[in-house]
Amino acid sequence: MSELRQRMIDQMTLRGFSRRTHEAYLWAVTGLARYYKQSPDQLNTEQVRQYLLYLERERHPAWNTLNIAVSGLRFFYFDTLKWEPVKLEIPPRTTPKRLPEVLSREEVDRLISSILNLKHQTLLMTIYAAGLRVGEAVSLRVREIDSARMTIRVVRGKGRKDRYTILSPRLLAGLRQYWKQYRPKEYLFEGIDPQHHIHESVAQKVYNRAKQQAGIHKGIGVHTLRHCFATHLLEAGVDLRTIQTLLGHNSISTTMLYLQVRQHHIQSHPEKFDLLALPPKATDV
Repeated sequence: MSELRQRMIDQMTLRGFSRRTHEAYLWAVTGLARYYKQSPDQLNTEQVRQYLLYLERERHPAWNTLNIAVSGLRFFYFDTLKWEPVKLEIPPRTTPKRLPEVLSREEVDRLISSILNLKHQTLLMTIYAAGLRVGEAVSLRVREIDSARMTIRVVRGKGRKDRYTILSPRLLAGLRQYWKQYRPKEYLFEGIDPQHHIHESVAQKVYNRAKQQAGIHKGIGVHTLRHCFATHLLEAGVDLRTIQTLLGHNSISTTMLYLQVRQHHIQSHPEKFDLLALPPKATDV
């Protein structure tokens, strides 16, 4: 590992950045260095600007991908190398606000039911029924499942904050069935090496494959299940403050986004929090 790379990692560690942010910012700087085949600390402002223009004009990345590249380069030059901000004229970029696509409860049930592998099925069930970010789900430890209080403790979620979310009866039953078969010791979803949890990319691949098998074409990314969690609770009559707490949002305005994606006609369900328990299907008279 180069001294420059280690300096950047040390600085991100001191700032308390998550592992995903580490990977994203290092990816941004590595891409710049490979483009010029030169150490990034030897480049000038115009070269960095031309690289960003190349990304936008030739590679046509998603807005969020380009935003990560800009953020990573800003951090490298301003925070790690201590350049003056005026030396690198990269304007801040604001990610456009898009409403998330949300699956119906029936579609979520079809998605999860299409998975034959119990471990993969339980992983997606947990993300949906507890409203977890994918990184929070894959890194769950067995001891963080509290069946006595029917809660799941999320340790060091986004912003390095702990919180509690719900453990529904159906999810608890699924977790018990999963535990009997796999007997995980430390991490609930162990990787090939039991000392480590599975990677987030595994959850993404499982979700994409399940979507294909279930014939579902909306909802890009496994994070869709977290959106479904919030929207379905809101449609079931759960108040915004409670949903905000369960999701771990700093601001209620972030949670209010789901007011725009919920169904206009809200149907109440007897067990609001047990999202995995679908309401009984109507029978022909």
